[in-house]
Amino acid sequence: MTSRWKTPRHLLRSAFAAALLAFAGALHADTARDGAPMPLLWKVSDDDNSLYLLGSFHLLKPEDYPLSRDVDAAFADAEKLVFEIPPEELGSPALGMQMGQAALRTDGTALDSELPDETKQALAAWLEANAAELQKLQMTPQTLQLFEPWFAGLMVAIVEMGKAGLDPALGLDANLAQKASQAGKPTAGLETGAEQIAFLDGMDRTEQLQFLQESLRTADEGRAEIDKLHAAWRRGDADALWSGMAVDMRKQFPKLYRRINVDRNDAWVPKLEAKLQAPGTDDTLVVVGALHLLGEDGVVEKLRAKGYEVERICSACPTK
Repeated sequence: MTSRWKTPRHLLRSAFAAALLAFAGALHADTARDGAPMPLLWKVSDDDNSLYLLGSFHLLKPEDYPLSRDVDAAFADAEKLVFEIPPEELGSPALGMQMGQAALRTDGTALDSELPDETKQALAAWLEANAAELQKLQMTPQTLQLFEPWFAGLMVAIVEMGKAGLDPALGLDANLAQKASQAGKPTAGLETGAEQIAFLDGMDRTEQLQFLQESLRTADEGRAEIDKLHAAWRRGDADALWSGMAVDMRKQFPKLYRRINVDRNDAWVPKLEAKLQAPGTDDTLVVVGALHLLGEDGVVEKLRAKGYEVERICSACPTK
């Protein structure tokens, strides 16, 4: 790796949002706070304490704030917060370097050398059109040739979400981690940054090429799909997000879907159960990417199947 380049720290924060979005009616008034997003928020309880499970969009826009009063109330009730990885680790300069080192090609070849001709041409066209955007991320088309296909796909997805106005610095995780720090509430993570990097770097060659190809295809379709998913998150539409983020991915790329969603959910459930079963009445607010809470593979249904009381909290959602 050249000494002049390093991974910006915010790439880790947006990595899985970018990965999922690359594969991948109207707003109702919030009676408590007009215009606030309707939360993907569930409360899971046992006899003495509760978990609030909040589905995050890792990159957001200024107009996505303030949050719903439902989220404010869950934050106020929780004695501690849990994220995918600990906020203090996410902010570490070393983590970005670890990501870049994991993605670096080690055989002396260029990225183009392993790409099919059609993919190589599509990537070249995208790089030419987005060189200025890449520069903002301390990246050039030439530097990208030093890295594995999964990292190239990640860069494509991050640039496209940035062009859609989504900012990792405004993500729900970042916002609530800052609030927790200000309120003196302890925070923790369900996994480490190194584990998150390993999920991406552990893709086999076919998965990596598929990820890059899907990133380029989504970019070619423009920002419409990103806007569609962001709008679904704002209106708390779990069904639309599940359909848009998971159904096709599970069908077309089952191995990758299991790696970045199901396997991680299965690893998290015992850790969340331990918090429910711990003595005392302390409640915890858990903030993870929305996909991890949705559908039959999601943490919400896995905890419901274990017999815990589960309720959706959304005072502004339309009743059925």
